[in-house]
Amino acid sequence: MNKKTLILIGFIILKFVLQYALISPEYDLQRDEYLHLDQANHLAWGYLSVPPVTSWFSYIILLLGNSVFWVKFFPALFGTLTLLVVWKTVELLKGNLYASILSALCIVFSALLRINMLYQPNSFDVLCWTTFYYILVQYVTTEKPKWLYIGAVVFAFGFLNKYNILFLLIGLLPALILSKQRKIFTEKKLYFSLILGLLLILPNLLWQYNNHFPIVHHMKELAETQLINVNRADFLKEQILFFIGAFFVILSSFYALLFYKPFEKYKFFFASIVFTILVFMYFKAKDYYAIGLYPIYIAFGSVFLSDVLQNGWKRFLKPVFIALPLLFFIPMYFLAFPNKSPEKIVAEKLETHRWEDGKEHDLSQDFADMLGWRELARKTDSVYALFPKSENTLVLCDNYGQAGAINYYTKKGIKAVSFNADYVNWLNLNLYYTNLIRVKEFEEKSNEFKETSPFFQSAFKVDGITNKYAREFGTTIFVFTKAKVNINKRLEQEIKEEKNYED
Repeated sequence: MNKKTLILIGFIILKFVLQYALISPEYDLQRDEYLHLDQANHLAWGYLSVPPVTSWFSYIILLLGNSVFWVKFFPALFGTLTLLVVWKTVELLKGNLYASILSALCIVFSALLRINMLYQPNSFDVLCWTTFYYILVQYVTTEKPKWLYIGAVVFAFGFLNKYNILFLLIGLLPALILSKQRKIFTEKKLYFSLILGLLLILPNLLWQYNNHFPIVHHMKELAETQLINVNRADFLKEQILFFIGAFFVILSSFYALLFYKPFEKYKFFFASIVFTILVFMYFKAKDYYAIGLYPIYIAFGSVFLSDVLQNGWKRFLKPVFIALPLLFFIPMYFLAFPNKSPEKIVAEKLETHRWEDGKEHDLSQDFADMLGWRELARKTDSVYALFPKSENTLVLCDNYGQAGAINYYTKKGIKAVSFNADYVNWLNLNLYYTNLIRVKEFEEKSNEFKETSPFFQSAFKVDGITNKYAREFGTTIFVFTKAKVNINKRLEQEIKEEKNYED
């Protein structure tokens, strides 16, 4: 085993260790993770929230025991594979050991540590963007048609993971058309590869069609509730911060793609990133949607710098570029990760955080979304245990986070549901429900008790999430027993109304 391989293995181990070490055990899983994990129990070719690939990984996690270790393992794995693809890109571009080490440091000590912390489609999305660009470099370098087919497969899996990868294509196409590489469109095997990609994503497209294209409703809702709060200036600022330690490496890649002769055939990559960023800004996309763009440019920049810093006074800059990712990681360590208790983070008041509601908060939204869930599940379990097994008890939640967390942590085999997200399709109406446990988000003047209790023989309220740093702080559990009316009919009506709204 040579020196270079040993260094690569060292980076891989470091990446995995950091992903586990940067999360304090005080935190639960994050809101979205519970929904993705629950999809393993409802495998399908599509969901209201995401395409199907995440559910496939969730099913593997379920088979492995569904522990937190495995939940965190997969995003860490995708981040490590991203590192490996960048390393291989540097080798393809004939970069030396310095270029490989520089690129690895820029990848490891970046916002990817934060992205790879959570079990969401984002980690695999970044991997697919990076791998697709690597395949494109391979095709331009070798002109072997096999890379077109491999690229089609990678793009299809990226599409089946997160539709965000369409932005890659939207930004890439005009860049290719305006470059000398437009000759790719005369390659017959390009169109055969497109057919292959289409066949792979067809089951999901059919699912969207059969379910009246819920992605349209989802995007409309996203635009109305979250993207409306996106500031384009903030979007650009965050692009710099994501890979702040690699800023000069990425900047160098732009210069290299325009003026460095060995990269002449890859010049279209510069236009591609410009077009892609403009499209993201036009649609007011969330800042992290664009993270998959940058790893390939780190490879270009690292190879360029390893060449131009070889001789003269410039060679003294080599350790500077190596040190920058490490130096910028120091403030990132204190600000970007849940490695301290919420109490300590809030007390330090080092920064404020803008949530999806457009307001500033003391705690990151992701961190606040990692608190209170085990408490909620434990209290729901204790209430659920009061009812005889012979009676069907419905646990109905306001949102997917509540339902998913209860289902993940429950010791009583609860199958909580909601009219929110995919849970609206998972409600079992074959059971005749006699009792209701209602998990309700905090409201200043909640009418839940007053409105629902007349339909049951008895009712009482239980406190829910008491952690004041949780985003779900104040969530309350209402308990209603011995229904006087047919709950199932009311549920059917609610589902019908919800689906009519989606249509």
